[in-house]
Amino acid sequence: MQNFTSKLLESAVDEFSKLPGIGKKTALRLVLHLLNQEIEDVDQFGETIIKLRREIKHCSSCNTISDNELCSICSNHNRDHSLVCVVENARDVMSIENTQQFNGIYHVLGGIISPMDGIGPSDLKIDTLQSKIATGSVKEIILALSTTMEGDTTNFYLFKKFKNYPVKITTIARGVAIGDELEYADEITLGRSIINRTPFESSI
Repeated sequence: MQNFTSKLLESAVDEFSKLPGIGKKTALRLVLHLLNQEIEDVDQFGETIIKLRREIKHCSSCNTISDNELCSICSNHNRDHSLVCVVENARDVMSIENTQQFNGIYHVLGGIISPMDGIGPSDLKIDTLQSKIATGSVKEIILALSTTMEGDTTNFYLFKKFKNYPVKITTIARGVAIGDELEYADEITLGRSIINRTPFESSI
């Protein structure tokens, strides 16, 4: 058990250790690092985090993280708005964008179906995706969820829900290993899996 010489130090370490993947030792190292910085730099760090939390938005169209009502992707008229890539979270948007192999738009579900975690279809942003498809402006949706049991369950649910709409439903090629999440796939593999996507029916 760590013995602290300062309650302020202990409180700061406790807060940092609440972050995912950060244990007490790493939290202490980070806090001590901040104490060695100029106070102006630490002020800037703190103000940036506070501003992020207070001012960040979710795109009203695709639900990804954005500075504005519409994200830079959805507001880009050079993107193919008839091609929608369905992903779990904003990290996946960033991963696919880094491949530079996709010129459509996205739809962020905000999670995947996981009964073990108490997450069902009603907890995801599926209704807004359905509204988008119902307009008739979407020609293809690419199901690009992680190749885990939960991801596959969500893919199948979406396929069943939208298969009677006049929209092509595809899935990324299985270049991403079973059990992998998109954020951990290398850019070349992920890029190829987008380009070589296949009709969802053939993956069932």
